[in-house]
Amino acid sequence: MTKPNQGETQLEDLEDLFENAPCGYLSAQPDGRIIKANLTFAGWVGHDREHLIGLKFQDLLNIGGKIYYETHFAPLLRMQGFFNEVALDIVRKDCSVMPSLVNAIERRDNTGGLQFIRITIFDASDRRRYERELLNARRAAEQATAELRDLNLSLEARVAQAVDERLRAEEALRQAQKMEAVGQLTGGIAHDFNNLMSVVLSGLSLLERRLAKGDSDVGKYVAAARDGANRAVKLTQRLLAFSRRQPLSPQALDANQMVSEMSEILRRTLGETIHLETVLAGGLWKAHVDANQLENAVINLAVNARDAMPGGGSLTIETANCHLDDVYAVEHEIRAGQYVMVAVTDSGSGMTPDVMAKAFEPFFTTKGVGKGTGLGLSQVFGFVKQSGGHLKIYSELNHGTTVKIYLPRLYGASKPARIAVDDMAASGSSSEVILVVEDDEQVLRLVVQMLRELNYGVLEARNGAEALHVLDDHPEIRLLFTDVVMPDMDGRQLADRAKQAHPELKVLFTTGYTRNAIVHNGMLDPRVHLLPKPATFEQLSSKIRAVLDSG
Repeated sequence: MTKPNQGETQLEDLEDLFENAPCGYLSAQPDGRIIKANLTFAGWVGHDREHLIGLKFQDLLNIGGKIYYETHFAPLLRMQGFFNEVALDIVRKDCSVMPSLVNAIERRDNTGGLQFIRITIFDASDRRRYERELLNARRAAEQATAELRDLNLSLEARVAQAVDERLRAEEALRQAQKMEAVGQLTGGIAHDFNNLMSVVLSGLSLLERRLAKGDSDVGKYVAAARDGANRAVKLTQRLLAFSRRQPLSPQALDANQMVSEMSEILRRTLGETIHLETVLAGGLWKAHVDANQLENAVINLAVNARDAMPGGGSLTIETANCHLDDVYAVEHEIRAGQYVMVAVTDSGSGMTPDVMAKAFEPFFTTKGVGKGTGLGLSQVFGFVKQSGGHLKIYSELNHGTTVKIYLPRLYGASKPARIAVDDMAASGSSSEVILVVEDDEQVLRLVVQMLRELNYGVLEARNGAEALHVLDDHPEIRLLFTDVVMPDMDGRQLADRAKQAHPELKVLFTTGYTRNAIVHNGMLDPRVHLLPKPATFEQLSSKIRAVLDSG
C-alpha cells in the first residue's frame, strides 16, 4: 500500500475541519444552484450531498423565504457582493423547518468575473425560540395591563398585580438582553469564521489543483490553510473561555516564579520600544489556578498594553498578597478573603469611561479592522471568573491602564503546578500499544494514522462496548485514548469500567467540548489527562508520550 505523502495527510486534516464545522457551508453558482456542501449542512437538512448538488439553494427555503431570496436577497447580493445575517427558514427532508441565519459573499476571479457564491448558514432555532418567548411575555404584559384597567380591584390586589407585571417585564427585558447578546455573538462569529474559512477553503482549493497536476510544491498553500485552521481553533478556545466552558486544571502556582520565567519571552514579544519591569512581592502566597491559562491571560494583557503604546512606553507586571473585605466583595459579587494579585500596568493611551464599561464584552474592540477579534479581554475575564477570582480595570485617558487579576489563595499542602508539555513530536515503539476509541470514522482514521506514523502499536474501536472487548482480547494495551462524548457509553464510563479490569491501564481523554463527564464546576477532575480537539500532530505525540511516561 502506498504511504500517503505529507500534503495528502494535511489535506485530509483540513477537509475534516471544513466538513465538520459548527455551521453549514455551501458553494453555489450565481443562480443559486449548489455545487458544493459540507457534511454539517447535509446532516442538518437530512439530504445526501449527492442529492443537494444541482439543487437551487432557494428551493430549500419555505415559500416566503424563496420569494424573499429572489426579490431581495439575490438582487442585493449582486449590487454589493455580500449579504449579512438574513433570517430564512430552511425546509428539511422530513418537511420540518430549521430557522437559520444566512450570510453570503460573491467570489470573483482576477478579471472580475463572478465564479461562485459562498453561503454560510447558522442554526437559529434557539434564537427563534427566545423571540417567541419574548413576544409571549410582551403579550402577557399587555393583556395584564388591559385587565387591570377593566377590573375594579382592591388596593391589595392592584399592588400584587403590579408586582407580577413588573416581574414579567423584567423577565422580558432579560430575554431581550439575551437576544442582543446572541445577536452580537452570532454576528462576530459569522464575520470571523467567514474570514478564517475563506483562508482554509482557498488553500484547500489551490492545494487540490496543484496535487492533481502532480505539483508537489504546495507548502505555501498548506501553510495558509493551516494558519486559517489554527486561527479558527483559537477563536473557538476564546469563545469557550468567554463562556466559562474551558476545562481548567488548577494547581499550586508561584506567581513570582511564573512572571520571572515569562519575562524574557515577553521582552521579545513586546519589542525594543517597550520597557518591561517586574515588581515581585516577598512572601507571596501560592495561588490555586491553571498555570497555562494564567500565562495566556498575562500575555493577552501585555499585548493589549503594547498596542496602547504605539510610540513605546513602560509596562510593569506586579504581584502582591491582597485581602478583599466584605464590603468590596458584596459590591462586586465575589467571595471575601485572601487573594494573590497579578497586575499589568502600562503608560499608554488609557480608556474613556464608556470604553472601560464595555471592555469585557465579546467582540468589542477599539482596534482597526483585522487587528483584533475583540475576544482578548472577555477571554481573560471568563478565565478569571471560572477560576473563582476577580478582575478589575483602572484607567485614565492619556495616563495609562492597570488591569488587576485576583486569584484565590491556596491553603494547606501544595504540589507544584504541572509543567506544560512542549509541542514537539515524540516517537514511541511498536511494543507500546494504544487503543483508540472514537465514534467519528474520519477522526478515528486520522488519529490511528498519526499514531502509526509515531511507531506505536495501534488498535481501534468505534464505541465503548467494542473497546471493552478489544481490551479483554489484548492485555498488552498500555494506553486507552478515548473520546469523551459518545453514544450509549461515554468516555468516562468506558475508562471507569476499563480500569476496574485493568488497573495499570493509562487513560487519555480527548474531546471538543467536555460537558460534565470529566469536568465539574469548570475544573478538570483530579488525575485526569485531557487532549482538547483539534490537536496538531506535535501536540498529540507529546501528550501521548507524557501520559505513557507518567507515574
